[in-house]
Amino acid sequence: MDLCVVTALWYLVPLYLLVYLLCFIFADADFTLLWASLVGNRPETKLKGLVVWVTGASSGIGEELAYQLAKCGSRLILSARREDELNRVKRKCLECANLQDEDILVLPLDLLERTSHEAKMKAALEYFGHIDILINNGGRSQRSLCLETSTDVYQALMDLNFLGTVSLTKQVLPHMTQRGSGSIVTVSSVVGLAGAPLATGYSASKHALQGFFNSLRTELTDYPKILISTVCPGPVQSKIVHNAFTEELNKPVATACNQEHKMPTSRCVRLMLVGIANSVKEMWIAQQPFLLFYYMWQYAPTIAWFATDILGRKRVQNFKAGLDADLAYFTKPKSS
Repeated sequence: MDLCVVTALWYLVPLYLLVYLLCFIFADADFTLLWASLVGNRPETKLKGLVVWVTGASSGIGEELAYQLAKCGSRLILSARREDELNRVKRKCLECANLQDEDILVLPLDLLERTSHEAKMKAALEYFGHIDILINNGGRSQRSLCLETSTDVYQALMDLNFLGTVSLTKQVLPHMTQRGSGSIVTVSSVVGLAGAPLATGYSASKHALQGFFNSLRTELTDYPKILISTVCPGPVQSKIVHNAFTEELNKPVATACNQEHKMPTSRCVRLMLVGIANSVKEMWIAQQPFLLFYYMWQYAPTIAWFATDILGRKRVQNFKAGLDADLAYFTKPKSS
């Protein structure tokens, strides 16, 4: 090899690694998604005019999805249990985007009422004629210790987060295979890739979604224009923790949750739309240090287990001491 080439590599390789490291330190998503956000298709171009069905659209990530999709010019089907909240979201969509009233369908839906999903699908098709994208965002979190949690809570989490999502997907998927195109995007979680304390049931339901949709993707290889995508957000500013299951089905969350250290919902949703516009199959969206845990679980699981044991113990201690569990990684446990 020419000496000049060797010399160039001697300097360029460390420089490349340094730039890569600096990018990772400040990253809030996996590199595939960040690269797409820089040079890929823009959601405003790819999603304009498409019919997008969003579940869990009355608050949090689902609500923000409605607003940003409306600004992209998408036509919307907004679903959740609370019709009054859906109407509020619709009004705000019409205020912030160049859409007409007929471009947004409010379609109340309960993921637990699986026998109603076929009728909801028919209503959506009667209104728009087709569905381009289904975003499975509806669901509920958990905040409790396994030893203190009723089995009924685990049943409810699986019925809602997993079976409810699968049921609606199975109604929409035949329509997409018949058309030969479409996207099914499912909001999973960081705990869908790695377990977390205080969320055994929630984590199990998200692991189930990961397994289901990863398997479904392989079954649809004869339909290359159908995208099956999963989104794995870390902590995001929303009300999901306020509405989480606890030890018993009807027991509310006791501790108020601080949102300051979490990713803004608007940033999470923007990255999601970039991923959808660029057909990204799995999106990791999280600020540091949570993004680092994604990569550790992927490439260095032994180290990940070691770090998780330390941080998990601290989180459980803070939870038992009555501290905000979402701040457990940033605060010291109270002395007993």
